[in-house]
Amino acid sequence: MIIHILNGFVYGGLLYLVAIGLVLIFGLRQVVNFAHGSLFMLGAYVGYAATAIAGFWAGVVAATLVLAILGLLLDRAVFRPLQDQDPIVTLLVTFGLLLVIEDLVRTIWGKDTLTIAMPDLLSGTLRIAGEDFPVYRLFVILVAAGMGAGLTLWLKRSRIGLYVRAFASDPLTTGTQGVDTERVSAAVVALGAGFAGLAGIIAGPLLALSPAMGGSILIESFIVVVVGGFGSFSGAFVAALVIGQLQNLGIVFIPSFATMIPFLLMMLILLWRPLGLTGRAA
Repeated sequence: MIIHILNGFVYGGLLYLVAIGLVLIFGLRQVVNFAHGSLFMLGAYVGYAATAIAGFWAGVVAATLVLAILGLLLDRAVFRPLQDQDPIVTLLVTFGLLLVIEDLVRTIWGKDTLTIAMPDLLSGTLRIAGEDFPVYRLFVILVAAGMGAGLTLWLKRSRIGLYVRAFASDPLTTGTQGVDTERVSAAVVALGAGFAGLAGIIAGPLLALSPAMGGSILIESFIVVVVGGFGSFSGAFVAALVIGQLQNLGIVFIPSFATMIPFLLMMLILLWRPLGLTGRAA
């Protein structure tokens, strides 16, 4: 049972890294980014290319940095102009961006599935509760937990983090206090895209790479955001862990019903607490 719970933390950690980017972009730009799953997918492919040249750890750095830079460009070209637009316009533009990124990946890497080799340092197993558990999966859990703790400290203790929380709660007042909200927003969008790239590369040794790989994790990441509460950083963390556990245990015990569990949870949360588990930006 412990192994199943750990596997739930692995998937929940990946969901958190993707979902937190959605929360950051929505909290600062008020844009629901339907292309975010393609950023996760692109991070996996960029990491694959860098890993082939300089090894896995170079791939981790490259995927995170390249996607963060892409996030800056997308903020200026797409998200900033969309922040005051009708939601249907946002949906159409970001969905079109998703298709463009997927076609770009197909053009460069083709349609065949690819794999990222697991680093030798993390290729073994550990004995836990009488069963072998891959070291790499523990690494994924630690990365997600570390990034979550780092993000929390950054938001709570740093000046920029204070600006981010203030801007997410009341952008008008924050701007009148002399905060450069455009620069803060751009940095946060870059951070969210970088998280998606990091999630893509660390998921690479666990998943087969394909241009369509971002679709399923995007849907469940949106469920995480809805369950946790739009704009809520702590809510996204809790929701990702809960959904990761429910999804994994569902696959083990009721596989024919497992894919429905996140949707049912979202439905129940919306009926019980329409604003999500936290109901506020935090």
